[in-house]
Amino acid sequence: MHKKLFIPGPIEVKQDILQKMSSNMIGHRSKEASELQRNISDKLKKLFYTENEILLSTSSGSGLMEAAVRCCTKNRAAVFSIGSFGDRWHEMAESNGIEADLFKSEPGSITTPEMVDEVLSTGKYDLVTITHNETSTGVMNPIEEISRVVKNYPDIIFCVDTVSSAGGVKIEVDDLGIDICITSSQKALGLPPGLSMCAITDRSVEKARTVKNRGFYLDLVNLYDTVKKKDYQYPSTPNLSLMFALDYQLDCIMEEGLENRYNRHLEMAEYTRTWAKKNFELFPDERYASATLTAVKNTKGISVKDLNFELGKRGFAISNGYGSLKEKTFRIAHMADLSLDDVKELLLTIEDILSIS
Repeated sequence: MHKKLFIPGPIEVKQDILQKMSSNMIGHRSKEASELQRNISDKLKKLFYTENEILLSTSSGSGLMEAAVRCCTKNRAAVFSIGSFGDRWHEMAESNGIEADLFKSEPGSITTPEMVDEVLSTGKYDLVTITHNETSTGVMNPIEEISRVVKNYPDIIFCVDTVSSAGGVKIEVDDLGIDICITSSQKALGLPPGLSMCAITDRSVEKARTVKNRGFYLDLVNLYDTVKKKDYQYPSTPNLSLMFALDYQLDCIMEEGLENRYNRHLEMAEYTRTWAKKNFELFPDERYASATLTAVKNTKGISVKDLNFELGKRGFAISNGYGSLKEKTFRIAHMADLSLDDVKELLLTIEDILSIS
């Protein structure tokens, strides 16, 4: 039996998107491939509200996160973390021999603009990373406020992980001054995993040209130059099946309307938060609660593992808490092509299993 996925990713994928992945292959050096990839880039520019170039990578979002910190840090990176995935960005830097400092917030808390200003004012850093939406804690950072601070340091490359928010939340890349804005396929975009993408500024690429040892497969300069010189083709064989699906899904997203899509995500989030406050507690401060995933504090001491087992029998799946938050929280994703009716059905099923009302 298929379980409808309310987990942070991979998220539930529509059948018509899955069918697009079975399209006949084309040569990845063909004119058809160039047209496919150019169409994807044009649509992603609208999604990101950017005039910057779009790069695709046959990897998870972690691939482009690692590429950003490796290729664009010449001196030292300031990595801000509000959970496990911010921590991972720091691990990526260190494992690549990049000088980097980690600035952590308490679980459930945000990166404050004041924190960013204090760190960047030291003059030690030439790259900063921010997690927009942290699925391990259900926190969404105040990216607009943070971006206003980063703009005061124009020589610093500004990298943002929007892996679990892009496609579900409005992210105006150019207005925010983001240099490298990264997302991936299996979250709010509603596709299977295996493809990541970013909007990247020319100045990021020029900065990267001055950095040695950028790697090979994830060298942003090589990706950028090849796209420019070879008419939207890539140095290595791309995941054409996912690109067929992405091209189709972006048409669906534009047909729904970006504002309509964002409003739908917010409606699902607000309903889930209300339910969580009635029956448990929200884990994060509600002012900074994610619009794509709700982290619920397990105040009733239920066995989240047992709950998920019972949900599985009825065709649903949610997520336990992440890492040290396992069993202390549980997480309900509400993103991509899920609807408010889907969310209501899930929550009623949880109530029935737990006999709460």
